[in-house]
Amino acid sequence: MKRLLKIIEAVRPTFEEGGKLRAFKPVFGALEHFFFAPSTTTIGAPHVRDPLDLKRLMSMVIISVVPSVLAAFYFFGLRFFLMIIVSYAAGLTVEAIFAMVRKEGINEGFFVTGILFPLILPPTLPLWMVAVGVAFGVFIGKELFGGTGRNVFNPALVGRCFLALAYPKTMSASWLEPSYQLTGRLFNYVNASNVDVISSATPLALAKQGELCSVSHLLLGSVSGSAGETSAIAIIIGGVFLLLTRVANWRTVVSILGSFALLGGLLHYALPETVGPVLWHLFAGGLLFGAFFMATDPVTSPTTNTGKWLYGILIGTVTVLIRNFTGYVEGVTFAILLGNITAPILDEIIFGIRLRRLAREG
Repeated sequence: MKRLLKIIEAVRPTFEEGGKLRAFKPVFGALEHFFFAPSTTTIGAPHVRDPLDLKRLMSMVIISVVPSVLAAFYFFGLRFFLMIIVSYAAGLTVEAIFAMVRKEGINEGFFVTGILFPLILPPTLPLWMVAVGVAFGVFIGKELFGGTGRNVFNPALVGRCFLALAYPKTMSASWLEPSYQLTGRLFNYVNASNVDVISSATPLALAKQGELCSVSHLLLGSVSGSAGETSAIAIIIGGVFLLLTRVANWRTVVSILGSFALLGGLLHYALPETVGPVLWHLFAGGLLFGAFFMATDPVTSPTTNTGKWLYGILIGTVTVLIRNFTGYVEGVTFAILLGNITAPILDEIIFGIRLRRLAREG
């Protein structure tokens, strides 16, 4: 690492003001900070260093999705890694362009978006759609708002929502029955040209027809679905890691799953032929993945504890209603995006109530 640091120091003047490659300074800075922590300090006191800085927070999230990534690789083959490569290539290109235009550094935030985006897509989605979706999500969902830390919506969900609305037929027909082969699919499904032959209905789609697969299949992952949502066990392992490291707030997760279970249980009791069992719905689809990895995004979720409870209740409730009473088989994406819209409003209301209370006490 010392030798790498010497190389970086030697070429640094080329990327500084007056250097030949100064336009690519954001790219150089991103590569440098990927390997080494920045040595800069705050301009004024207090000079406090938080051990959970942005880079470490993003690292914890990436570590937490490793079980889901390995499960996706196990069930869907090497092509899933092509989706990851395309996601990073397209998304980082958009990030780099905006960073160079604004003359700012490339933020580490996309390293999380780049890995999460393929996990919420059908495993046989054409690679060009992966590129278009992630580019749209980063551009519309984040960069137009000013970049990482200023975005209102989760960029990965914005990209998925765009693909679902722009290419509904492909997004609903690219489901693949999991296989227990580690090789063989890299070349077979690179172009996803045989989707009609290999497609199979997801558990939620079958549930609309009155067919429920076993909970054990949902736990292990031997069902069709998005690349990272098939194995509930892999999601739970990563989600618990996020909670233990306090990267994800437990209030958001508990309120989403609790409100979903409560309303889902009441509806199942009242309409057993329309609404499936609660335990089955908790493990089916993208609910667990959305609750642990998407809704807990610190940028697009409320900052107050009370706001997190209300935010989670809204997401869980809307997910139940969309799943069971609309034409969509899954509602997590739309529910979380709706929660993103309300997050700033919830915080503002709670802050206003607290300020009025303090004014009365004072």
